[in-house]
Amino acid sequence: MATYRPALTDETSQIPSSSSILSPRSRVQPTLEHFDKPLLLTMLDTEESFDWDKPFTRSATDVTSMVSQVKAHRVFERYGVVPTYLVDYPVVSQDAGRAPLLDMLRDRLCDVGTHLHPWVTPPFLEEVNNRNSYPGNLPLELEFAKLQTLTGTIEDLLGLRPQVYRAGRYGVGPRTGDLLRHLGYLVDSSVMANWDFTAQDGPDFTAISAEPYWIDQDRSILEIPCTAAVVGSAAWSPELVHRAVFSPTSKRLGIPSVTARLRLMERIRLTPEGITVTEGKRLLRYMHARGHKVFVLTYHTPSLVPGNTPYVRSTEDLARFLRWLDEIYDFFTTEICGRCATWRDVHAAITDVAQSRPTTAAVPEPLPLA
Repeated sequence: MATYRPALTDETSQIPSSSSILSPRSRVQPTLEHFDKPLLLTMLDTEESFDWDKPFTRSATDVTSMVSQVKAHRVFERYGVVPTYLVDYPVVSQDAGRAPLLDMLRDRLCDVGTHLHPWVTPPFLEEVNNRNSYPGNLPLELEFAKLQTLTGTIEDLLGLRPQVYRAGRYGVGPRTGDLLRHLGYLVDSSVMANWDFTAQDGPDFTAISAEPYWIDQDRSILEIPCTAAVVGSAAWSPELVHRAVFSPTSKRLGIPSVTARLRLMERIRLTPEGITVTEGKRLLRYMHARGHKVFVLTYHTPSLVPGNTPYVRSTEDLARFLRWLDEIYDFFTTEICGRCATWRDVHAAITDVAQSRPTTAAVPEPLPLA
């Protein structure tokens, strides 16, 4: 099947190229010295369940796991967590996915953003394959068309204009930031800090830390990366060493496992998926000791139903998953002395310093539905 290469539309041709999530040239680093406490954000990949071991398919659109999110909310309530559900097209376009979100929005128990899985988001004009599963690999016009479709569908069906985005599979492209700016987004959270997905045709974030940054000189979009870091006594090593240790060849040889056991270099993400509580605490302690202020916890919503993801296969796995959340929130609010917050809190606090205006960061009331 030929690659879809449409002619530039009038709209995309007029979108200026002035920002970049990936390039350091347009980046502006905000000051975080005024943050009195570390902040922990909970931003969730809210999506359909599918077989992670099989090729992508447009027919996998089951979203019945959304009704099970209440299991995590029992933990959230204990720590004042207001999660942001980053919603993809199958979730928002089907009643089984949309109804639980509407209930939580009406009770102000969550916020909503955008999560683009291109293979299940119209228009369906590209071949379904691994490379095209990263939205940023699509032709600009098609990436924009899918993002525009999803943004409008969320606004129409949930009554809330989304302002925070995470690309499916962290798959940002060279001009994703320009598209987000054009559509009125304020925050992106597509960067998985210190990670390299190029072996799978994805982006390379090896040189990007987990610190927030403006992706453009105008400070119109704030990047809040997912929390991940290389920790250990040799974590200070140059980027070239990190690349070598965590390369596909090194993984096949088991080198990352050796460096982790020796506590030399260990790459950890802040997620209950494949990360132990001990590892999560080690990551938080390491980053906090180095002055990190904003942390992002994430997971995939289908994990709340056993069998949907590789991380939760049984009821015992689910119990461990929920205990992980409880222990990490408790650790963060007690030993780290931080507090649970939202992306709006972070954006407002940073913007307040930049613009010297009062901070208002409450989750907005949903717009009335027609």
